Amino acid sequence: MEENMDENMRSGGESPKFVKDYKKDSEILAEIYRNAQLALTSISDILPEIEDETIKAEIMREYEEYERICGEAATLAQRYDLDLKNPGAMKKAIMWMGIKMNASSDNSASHIAEMMIKGTVTGITCLKTSLSESESVMDPEVKKLLCDLISLEESFETRLKAYL
Repeated sequence: MEENMDENMRSGGESPKFVKDYKKDSEILAEIYRNAQLALTSISDILPEIEDETIKAEIMREYEEYERICGEAATLAQRYDLDLKNPGAMKKAIMWMGIKMNASSDNSASHIAEMMIKGTVTGITCLKTSLSESESVMDPEVKKLLCDLISLEESFETRLKAYL
């Protein structure tokens, strides 16, 4: 590896791409918080549309877990002197409109589960990308919270699939 680096520098090439651009712990905490806040907002928007009590109970359980994650992220953020921001009003309005339109046409348990799974999978994908990009330099507590959220969302996906 050093030979490649030395040769690259001697040939006047750009510096090697051995060093990744890692996300900082504060960026990952903000992502964890934003992910959980978006989930809380989505759940709050969809709950009034749900008639099936079994899936409603499952989604309420998910809500409680996302609240816990938000609390833990806020506690860790204090250590980084980070002001965690909620998703913007425009993002929330777009989500609300999409959820209301989607659920009003079909509020069956299977359709609600499908909508929730799509959001959950999006969250899992973003979080796993952050983990793989920055795992080696992440504060252990931030990494634990990130892994906890990924694990939670994977379990939510599995549980929601039972309603499809």
